[in-house]
Amino acid sequence: MIEVRNLTKLYGDHAAVSDLSFTIEKGQIYGFLGPNGAGKSTTMNIMTGCLAATSGEVKIGGYDIVEEPQKAKKLIGYLPELPPLYPDQTPKEYLEFVAEAKGVPRSKAKEQIAHAMQVTQIDDVQNRLCKNLSKGYRQRVGIAQALLGDPEVIILDEPTVGLDPKQIIEIRDLIRELGKEHTVILSSHILSEVQAVCETILIINKGKLVACDTAENLENFFSGRFELKLTADCGKDKALELVSAVEGLSVDDADENDGKTVLTVTTQREDTDQICRELFFSFSGAQTPILSMSAAKASLEDVFMKLTQGEDEDAAEQESAEEAQDQPVSAEDAQVIAPEEYKEEA
Repeated sequence: MIEVRNLTKLYGDHAAVSDLSFTIEKGQIYGFLGPNGAGKSTTMNIMTGCLAATSGEVKIGGYDIVEEPQKAKKLIGYLPELPPLYPDQTPKEYLEFVAEAKGVPRSKAKEQIAHAMQVTQIDDVQNRLCKNLSKGYRQRVGIAQALLGDPEVIILDEPTVGLDPKQIIEIRDLIRELGKEHTVILSSHILSEVQAVCETILIINKGKLVACDTAENLENFFSGRFELKLTADCGKDKALELVSAVEGLSVDDADENDGKTVLTVTTQREDTDQICRELFFSFSGAQTPILSMSAAKASLEDVFMKLTQGEDEDAAEQESAEEAQDQPVSAEDAQVIAPEEYKEEA
């Protein structure tokens, strides 16, 4: 659906985007994740034809955004970080203006406007001035204008920034609904935002793509080891003895309190279900109850920090991420492209 090839945007000597390549497949919700200043908004502005690239190309549905801008832009609905509303217009007046600007035939404009207002739930404020709307409603109006023209791709740049928790939940639900009929690209630096609604995550750092995968696969790969939190109804010495009866486990931490012991157990073994069985039988054989047992793994926050850390902190990983830009990344392949060792395994 969208092909980005060797995209670069320079501001003097600074590369906001550097040799960026990836592919967006049809019918999914993608999360474009990165720290502030990573190049997310710059990339989106180039993808939508709002900003010229220094080099590289973007194709939307096979149409080059520079060579065939009208055909390419008809396939895109775009919500910038700041919704481009006219404060002295009502949402209905604004949507009528946008429909005309997009070239929506008058015979279809009324129907499309009504549909966009219904989907975004702004019918009840359609006749208020935009300047009197809450932030949440202004975001909804911005999304409504992106729907006009029935685009195949909806691109949303930081759609929940500045919203309160209730409004964030409402916008997330709206994005999920949009994903049923459109390909959606959601840009954010908020991890929970991306994890809550996106099927595939692209992580960008310093203008370069460093990962493309599902949140679950990213977390599983970067966990590196299986970690188990276990609470046993016994003293520390007995708990350590029973854990040691299971091969391949090590205890990172053990804390005894009121006759109960909380342990953090780690292992490089991959048969996690079997580990839990062996621990259960070890403790039950000694007639010692396990009060709780839960697995822990790397969170998306851990993955994000690992992939976006500075060059001085981990130059080797940064170098491998840069080398990975030589090949376009398809989200359909769903593979992490950094660090280097993962590419070899894949």
